[in-house]
Amino acid sequence: MKKFNKIAAQGEAFIRRIDNRPDDLIPVKSENGRHIIAHSETGHHHVMNAGDCQLLERVNVSEGMRILHLIVEKTTSLEHLRNNDTHEAIQFEPGEYEIRIQREYTPEGFRRVQD
Repeated sequence: MKKFNKIAAQGEAFIRRIDNRPDDLIPVKSENGRHIIAHSETGHHHVMNAGDCQLLERVNVSEGMRILHLIVEKTTSLEHLRNNDTHEAIQFEPGEYEIRIQREYTPEGFRRVQD
């Protein structure tokens, strides 16, 4: 399991520890006791245990962007739900984090990266 102090990445999710909480946040509902951090079209989501953290999403972002705010209350990890060719789990210590989901440009405009 990976550990980090300031920044990390897993798949299309870029993570950084932050000190200031933005104002434009709304709660994100968990699914089956997990927060989906990065959604996979094939079901291989990047998830965290909802009992260990709170997940919020910024509402005022540019086209195709998804910015999450994670409040970790007790040590937990970001897991990739895939049996093979998986991303190594990343351990989060208590604190606050910003997670940006990468986006890409297409002729139709910006969109979130898809796997």
